[in-house]
Amino acid sequence: MSKTLTSRAGLTYSALLAIGMIIVIGSALGFQYIGGYIPCALCLEQRQPYYYGIPVAIAAALTAALGLPSWITRALLAIAGIMMVVGGGIGVYHAGVEWHFWAGPTTCSTSASSITQNAGDLLNELSTIKGPSCTEAALRVLGLSMAGWNVIASVILATIAFMGVKKAG
Repeated sequence: MSKTLTSRAGLTYSALLAIGMIIVIGSALGFQYIGGYIPCALCLEQRQPYYYGIPVAIAAALTAALGLPSWITRALLAIAGIMMVVGGGIGVYHAGVEWHFWAGPTTCSTSASSITQNAGDLLNELSTIKGPSCTEAALRVLGLSMAGWNVIASVILATIAFMGVKKAG
């Protein structure tokens, strides 16, 4: 395969991966800030691979667009793919906690109460209010919680990343 075709494949897969990650994390943030769904500790943990993976996927797209050696693009895609596998693993763990297959971390044992309307109490409440319990899904769509949907998204995005590793070579 010519260098132009491998560079184009690397750019395509990297851009698709970055856009997919942005859509997933944007959806989670939308549910939080627009929909009012307060994330639990495991929900926040599931976002970490996206926060770190998006810049890596963008860097992979840039290396391909600039025509840098394909091994750099492939390495960055592999790293982003591994991050999505980790994200999927966290999602499986969280879904298992929601279905009561195993216990969740102790940081998920309390639920949030409403935030005070008194500005003087706000700082005190910020240090005492905990997120909602990880054991109850705030929302289920087609029988899957957001953690379950994250597993599906993570598997799809990891597949895109690893296909990019193969095609960009």
